[in-house]
Amino acid sequence: MGNCIEKPAPPPPQPPPTANTDTTVTTIAAAGTVIVKLRGPASSPLTLYLRIALSYKPLTLRFIDTPRELYALETLDDAVSGSAESILEYAESRFPRPPLLARGRGKGWDEEGGMVGPMVVRMGRLQHRSMRRHVERVVEWGAEVAARGGKMVGKVEATPRVEVRRFAKRYGMLLDVLLEHAQMEERVVFPVIQGSDPGVCMSANEEHGRDLPIMNGIKEAIKSIVAIDPGTPDFREALNDLSSRLETLQENCKKHFEEEEKYVFPLMETADDTSEQEKRMLIQCIDLMPGTHSHLFSFFIEGLLPHEAMQYLDLLLNYNDQERTAQMFRALIE
Repeated sequence: MGNCIEKPAPPPPQPPPTANTDTTVTTIAAAGTVIVKLRGPASSPLTLYLRIALSYKPLTLRFIDTPRELYALETLDDAVSGSAESILEYAESRFPRPPLLARGRGKGWDEEGGMVGPMVVRMGRLQHRSMRRHVERVVEWGAEVAARGGKMVGKVEATPRVEVRRFAKRYGMLLDVLLEHAQMEERVVFPVIQGSDPGVCMSANEEHGRDLPIMNGIKEAIKSIVAIDPGTPDFREALNDLSSRLETLQENCKKHFEEEEKYVFPLMETADDTSEQEKRMLIQCIDLMPGTHSHLFSFFIEGLLPHEAMQYLDLLLNYNDQERTAQMFRALIE
């Protein structure tokens, strides 16, 4: 379940909002000295979408709640108003780094560099990218902590047990996303391709069955490590074993994701679905991944490059519950 790893950019700056003297104004301080004001209705998913986009940029954002669905962006020497799309395009031209409207090449992209394919396929590709990067991070952690016997290196002091518990929490979040992704595919994606190529569907299901014991085994191995006396040969041996298990998971993830993108997604792309059918399938996918799209959403988005994160948010704007969409988006800025 993963491909060749691209080094993701740091996640968008998300410090806690600080109240301004005007109660309708919220300031989000980013890594920049340029002050930008954004006006729009606070509860609108599109407003939150723009606030997330601007949080990636090197600026200090001051948000001003307005009652109408009208958006405006103001800097010291310029201002623009209009649709959310026009605001984002202006911000992209004024603050080009990091790019949020980045274009790609090859499979999954059109001649103009836009992401193409059914919405479920686009969502699946982006989920693969996030998960494979998170898997890479836990593999790196496993190798590092095994090499130093569980001790924390750096400014923050921690006992080996504390270090392992921290990792257990992080791995637990990844495991939940992986399991929800697998369930979503088994309930939505695989039934669509069953009639086109039962062999591909069977192979993908078998890989899910193969990886589940490995993923759960890692979880149990982490629990057992916490109970072992740090500094003993057994503790170091358990850490080395955990590191090896994580590497196996990474190899399996890589192979599984590559095969899905090579064989499963193209079958999805040949399905003659209407736009309404596509939208219903997308809603199903979101509903079957409740943790990923609620308390794990910030964690999931951390695995995406800025432009990929915005592509994922674009897909979520098609969800049928605007309040839930707003809750997801709000988690990234609060």
